[in-house]
Amino acid sequence: MAEINHVTLIVDNLEEAARFYEEEMGLEPIPAFVFDYPTAFFRITDSTQLHLSEWEDSRSFRGHLCVRVNDFSEMFWRMKAQGRIDTEPWGKVRRLPDGAMQAFIRDPAGNLIELTSFPGDEIDPKIFEDELYAEGLYVSGRNDFRGYKAENATLYHPPKA
Repeated sequence: MAEINHVTLIVDNLEEAARFYEEEMGLEPIPAFVFDYPTAFFRITDSTQLHLSEWEDSRSFRGHLCVRVNDFSEMFWRMKAQGRIDTEPWGKVRRLPDGAMQAFIRDPAGNLIELTSFPGDEIDPKIFEDELYAEGLYVSGRNDFRGYKAENATLYHPPKA
């Protein structure tokens, strides 16, 4: 069995990015190794971490980290007010077929973060009337249906017994 221990995001200003993940995303800073380059570690869960490293690398346009947030509605309105919602790579804010909400934001360094909710979470009905919301799944227009797909797919699979 394998599990994700951490995800590393490359940022161009460690202090600004660390403030965002601590203050806006609510992640807890934890001690990092004493590397000879700027880095900050954060706890996501008891077994999963986010690592930030400051480099001058180029960024991916669509690659992203997905984070389930406790209050999707509050996060949506806050990120919209900050101009962080990015509809270019994966389209508008949506309710997925399993009922989970989905929005994509950019952190201060330009990394793409997907925000999601649990399928049954209460969502502010005003979001469904917002210009950033669209019904249905994102459609790329590529018409290439390869991969492992199902009509009853979900982001939230129960652990194997």
